[in-house]
Amino acid sequence: MIEAQGLTKRYGEKTAVNGITFTVQPGKVTGFLGPNGAGKSTTMRMIMGLDRPTAGSVTVNGAPYASFRSPLTEVGALLEAKAVHTGRSARNHLRALAATHGIGDKRVDEVIDMTGLTAVAKRRVGGFSLGMGQRLGIAVALLGDPRTLILDEPVNGLDPEGVLWVRNLVKYLASEGRTVFLSSHLMSEMALTADHLIVIGRGHIIADGPVQEIIDQGTKATVRVRSPHADQLATAIAGPDVTVGTPEPGVLQVSGATAEQIGDAAAAAHLTLHELTPLSGSLEEAYMSLTADEVEYRSDAPGHPDGTPPDAAAFGTATAPSTTEEAAR
Repeated sequence: MIEAQGLTKRYGEKTAVNGITFTVQPGKVTGFLGPNGAGKSTTMRMIMGLDRPTAGSVTVNGAPYASFRSPLTEVGALLEAKAVHTGRSARNHLRALAATHGIGDKRVDEVIDMTGLTAVAKRRVGGFSLGMGQRLGIAVALLGDPRTLILDEPVNGLDPEGVLWVRNLVKYLASEGRTVFLSSHLMSEMALTADHLIVIGRGHIIADGPVQEIIDQGTKATVRVRSPHADQLATAIAGPDVTVGTPEPGVLQVSGATAEQIGDAAAAAHLTLHELTPLSGSLEEAYMSLTADEVEYRSDAPGHPDGTPPDAAAFGTATAPSTTEEAAR
């Protein structure tokens, strides 16, 4: 379990994390979401004792990370996959870390096999691709068979097979009762992987709950209706709480009324329906709604209406982050 109480981190005048309180429960995959600069990486670094909080506290399994005598067996972390000795082979990198905790070569070979690095285990890490480096970072996190895993963007650079492997791995580890805390910018993947979400924006917690609950809070359920009598049907279902859009001729997008209510209204008015499909919101839609006012680096002009590429001036509203702001990530 990871518990944060009033956790705060300031860099000079910049407040990266502002008094956040949350709990990451064992037995489930908890996703950590937020825009760039929101404070995700800073929070993870404070959990791992790499940054000292300005105020507040954070513990892992009831104790500060710095107090563990055998940290690899308590917490496995992937925060920066490139933090390796590039001249060593993957196997020797793992063996060196294992030796600091009295972990034998058998476990080293197990995590190499588990992460799909067997064929490249003797190659120097400096020649690894981004995806191979991520696999090695995950192997390091698993080395001590820890009760808690903290993974920052674990699927970054992985191919579809690798992404699926990470998804199944973290779900399996959580099913064993371990605490799994991971961040990702891939909303579709997080929707498939996480059981619970913590969303942070500008250093504040803006949502904390089960995935479906956050989706329901951040989106509106709609119903797609196709009918040769779309105009008459729109009139039949009209009401103060009902919104009807017309994305294309003969099609209605309805919010504020259920599929059953729309079907009953069509039947009562003797109107033919060709489609009646309830549509639930996506995590991406909920995330964009939740963080709409929390984005620190925003580009307002992705292209011209006619589809031509934007010129350089169009990006004038995107502000480059300062050194201090980069540290806040």
